[in-house]
Amino acid sequence: MSCWAIVAAAGSGTRMGGDTVKTLQILDGREVICHSVERLGRVSDGIVLCAREEDIPAYRGAMERAGLRVDRYVLGGLTRRDSVRNALNVLPDDCDVVLVHDGARPLASDALIERVKKSAIKHGSGVPALPITDTVKRVNVQGFGVETLQRSVLRVVQTPQGFQRKLLVSAHREVIGPASDDASLVEQLDIPVHLVEGEVDNIKLTMPGDLERAEMLLAHQRQPRVGLGYDVHRLVEDRPLVLGGVTIPYEKGLLGHSDADVATHALIDALLGAAALGDIGQRYPDTDERWRGADSIKLLGDTVRTLGLKGFVPYNADITIAAQRPKLLPHVQQMRHNLAQAMGLTDDRVSVKATTTEELGFEGQGEGISARAVVLIRADG
Repeated sequence: MSCWAIVAAAGSGTRMGGDTVKTLQILDGREVICHSVERLGRVSDGIVLCAREEDIPAYRGAMERAGLRVDRYVLGGLTRRDSVRNALNVLPDDCDVVLVHDGARPLASDALIERVKKSAIKHGSGVPALPITDTVKRVNVQGFGVETLQRSVLRVVQTPQGFQRKLLVSAHREVIGPASDDASLVEQLDIPVHLVEGEVDNIKLTMPGDLERAEMLLAHQRQPRVGLGYDVHRLVEDRPLVLGGVTIPYEKGLLGHSDADVATHALIDALLGAAALGDIGQRYPDTDERWRGADSIKLLGDTVRTLGLKGFVPYNADITIAAQRPKLLPHVQQMRHNLAQAMGLTDDRVSVKATTTEELGFEGQGEGISARAVVLIRADG
């Protein structure tokens, strides 16, 4: 299904303070709006940005400097609802799902956006929400508390909010009354919205001090991650021996569903572990015929692309191969190059070491080869 994102950034942000619109203020070296657009761009087929006419040149410049793409710019209306309606009018005919996001929420994670998108596809809507932990009071016009509300049935909602396009268009067309967000418009059609788990870090920049808080949260998100991978395969006759993408002349090869490249498999396992995406057996199971005889270097490239969708890139890797025979030293440099190229790194970011086990264990007896890998990944950008 085709999914487009609408980014609402037509407000003035006066409560934030400063001489610049809040979505054009700098967060971690680039404009706030760039963070929002980049994150949505990883899971959508196109982006529409709603903005005031006088701000559009600045937004275009920000996108160009950040190397990001906005497919269509539309003028914002008098209200947020007007802005979103304007954006709905320029979506392509084949758009099925719409994500509506506040441009001033730059920290929505890829996982959150995916939850919203999947919920919209399955249930017609997906709205991130958080439970309320504090006691909530209803107050009178004088500001006195007159009632304590039952917080167990209350939620704080966030964006992005996802909807089947037809549902959202109908809500904007048919609902006349006021609405604070798109979910409340849909609710006024007597259609409940499906809630998904929100995120505490998905803050909306509104008040002075929020930018500094976002800087701290972003720094925490960008802490590097370490992954450890291990793999082993049995040596058998009538199989090629492939290690690090290099076919090595030897009387035996490694037994496996794919090409059984134990070094590359350990590296894939480490990358998936660092990103908390499971392990190689879950992603490329030996029960799936698609992976029979697969080139593990291509699987490594696919793994790196998967990490990219989650906002991570490899930084460096260290692989150790344990084999009594054959001698691997003559092939180490080519292995480094193959693995580095598949990860989009220079060769000096990848180390490959080969060791014997002094004839101890299954490696030392020539029964198999094992490999261990340690990787460091970091947030992209």
